[in-house]
Amino acid sequence: MAIGIGRRQFISALGGAGLVWPLVARAQQPPMPVVGWLSSTSPESSPALPYFQQGLADLGYIDGQNLIIEYRWARHHTELLPSLATDLVGANISVIAAVSGVPAARAAMAATTTIPIVFITPGDPIREGLVASLNRPDGNVTGLTMTHTVLIRKQIELLNELLPNTAPLAIISDPNTEAEDLETNSRLAGQTLGRRIVIVNAANENDFDAAWASVVVEKASGLVVPDRPLFVSRHNQLAELVSRYRLPAIYPPADLASSGGLMSYGASTFDMFRRAGEFVGKILRGAKPADIPVEEPTKIVLKINLKTAKQLGIAFPLPLLGRADEVVE
Repeated sequence: MAIGIGRRQFISALGGAGLVWPLVARAQQPPMPVVGWLSSTSPESSPALPYFQQGLADLGYIDGQNLIIEYRWARHHTELLPSLATDLVGANISVIAAVSGVPAARAAMAATTTIPIVFITPGDPIREGLVASLNRPDGNVTGLTMTHTVLIRKQIELLNELLPNTAPLAIISDPNTEAEDLETNSRLAGQTLGRRIVIVNAANENDFDAAWASVVVEKASGLVVPDRPLFVSRHNQLAELVSRYRLPAIYPPADLASSGGLMSYGASTFDMFRRAGEFVGKILRGAKPADIPVEEPTKIVLKINLKTAKQLGIAFPLPLLGRADEVVE
């Protein structure tokens, strides 16, 4: 009798263990890492997000499978970035991707000095105080820079070469993001070329129509659209305005000439987001931000859209056309 009771108890214990062991195994699995995404834009206007996710996937991290991404969107209200960054820090995250210029990076840096931060900025991260050195960023911060403020002069030169007249050239500027440096470089380029440069401001998409109206009042013959989060996220809206006003425009991001712009000169914004995803993946694997140099664009591309040129009645000079890396027909 005692033996029979013991056997039943043993069998019962085995059955119970069969239920408990998988639960114990699951409980012992390490939690998925959490990445914080901090952006001044909005989810419905973020064409670069899939490229960031692809960069993570290239290193084996897939959102919802072995990784969680906590998204925080300021929806073009940069004053919300500090509170959103603080909220992310409280969400037990492993890395913050501050992907919309200096305001997002500074908000993340103010919120934490220990959680790794990966930024994307169009400006100079040393001058903006994000890192002490590109090669050895030090601390908990690294990232990628588009070096836009250096390129702005070249973009103005290209537009001047295409439109060699006395009419002014216009630059649209977002006063929320590194506006002073952009405007200084723009005016220096104008002085070198002997051409007046008009600065028009747009702090959000609701300002676009007024900005374009100012361009028309100034009788500007061409427009430079800088690489700012607002302008990248709203590039289709900008392309529609460019088409409506029949205004020749040059973009810094190499991706945006295909959206209706006449020319683009710069690095690929979308590739920069993919690389940012890879930076985050490296940190998740154990790399320290201080050991990951800040990355600058390795390739600057001149892209010309002949379809837009035809619509505008513009003929590209052969020397300029011959220097193009890519021609959209």
